[in-house]
Amino acid sequence: MASKIEVKDLLEAGVHFGHLTRKWNPNMAPYIYMERNGIHVINLYKTVAKLEEANEALSKIAASGRKILFVATKKQAKDIVADKVSKINMPYITERWPGGMLTNFVTIRKAVKKMASIDRMKKDGTFNTLSKKERLQVDRLRAKLEKNLGSIADMTRLPGALFIVDTMREHIAVKEAQKLNIPIFAMVDTNSDPRPIDYVIPSNDDASKSIEAILEEVTKAVAAGLAERKNDKNNDKEDEEEDVMDAKAVMIDDEDDDATEAKKAKKAKPVAAAPKKVKADELTKIEGIGPKAEEALIGKGVATYAELAKTAPEKIKEILTEASSTMAHLDPTSWPKQAKLAAAGKWDELKEWQDSVKGGVE
Repeated sequence: MASKIEVKDLLEAGVHFGHLTRKWNPNMAPYIYMERNGIHVINLYKTVAKLEEANEALSKIAASGRKILFVATKKQAKDIVADKVSKINMPYITERWPGGMLTNFVTIRKAVKKMASIDRMKKDGTFNTLSKKERLQVDRLRAKLEKNLGSIADMTRLPGALFIVDTMREHIAVKEAQKLNIPIFAMVDTNSDPRPIDYVIPSNDDASKSIEAILEEVTKAVAAGLAERKNDKNNDKEDEEEDVMDAKAVMIDDEDDDATEAKKAKKAKPVAAAPKKVKADELTKIEGIGPKAEEALIGKGVATYAELAKTAPEKIKEILTEASSTMAHLDPTSWPKQAKLAAAGKWDELKEWQDSVKGGVE
């Protein structure tokens, strides 16, 4: 995890400046420190605490292999988001939010595939067979698709989370994510409603310095999660190689010790394989399960796809509600069905099913 965030750094970036007192949202009262010259001042100690909590969750999502979609269409944030998020290879929206981006994801994917088909036309020479007018029309369509959807070309499934700058401006994105139970992380100013947001980061969402300071910490956390995932993969490979080497060594030792008996008896007893450690599966690959829900399920012993597939939705609902009242709205009806496909290794079938039912919500 990245180094601890300093209040002094946030203060210098102007993260504490809120909106005029007459424009405030009363639900932001717990995050407001004071009022000065008609402007609300945000409590930066709470910002630091909330930012660290959000970073921890984002790091977990990144480590699980899920994509985090960054949304910021306001002028001050566009370039900052495009610059920082592209470095960690995550999708982002900096132009107009395409309606139905999440709830009608299948159609959005068709538009992205159209963009890919135009690129193939240019590679295989089909593009050159078109008339001058048709080529011009295709080029304009390609440019428009690139501008609006270029950054999500590699996002083949619904994101594991959304990070939003200015929830009032991106209210459609918030509603779509809520409908599909996708965790929402957001910079929330004093004029916004924090209630629909899962991970609130109280901060100034208008100043470019403030946005840059928060995104710097957030992208560091995501990068740390990606690095952790890469290390885990390397360690798994090393463990597998060690297991193979250990098995070979055991077999060689047995052959040396029992050389005489092996000659007399052709049938040798098979060497028992060392029991493997039971490792928790990445439950966040099931649509609708976020980091908090995953933690609650693992805490109750539902740590693998096979165990989740055998657990009744009513029992899952009980576990979630007991863990936190904020998860009481989650609908786990389809989770056992998805887990059954995951346990069987039918990932293509699971992805196709998830896309067809819009994020696992039937």
